[in-house]
Amino acid sequence: MEMAEDNSGMRRQAIATALAAEIERQAQTGASRIDVDALAEAVDLALDPTPPASEGKRPAELNATNDD
Repeated sequence: MEMAEDNSGMRRQAIATALAAEIERQAQTGASRIDVDALAEAVDLALDPTPPASEGKRPAELNATNDD
């Protein structure tokens, strides 16, 4: 149970950090209204970040010619 609470806390922190950073970015650009779509995108990226380009292939991307 403790593990689930830890993951929930980390997830919440990731969301809060993403929202704060995006709101700050919008404020710095002089936005007069909050771009909710940009906030949603920031949260999406925080919860499922794009892996680094050097990470390699995912199992679904492998085939007989590139599975080494």
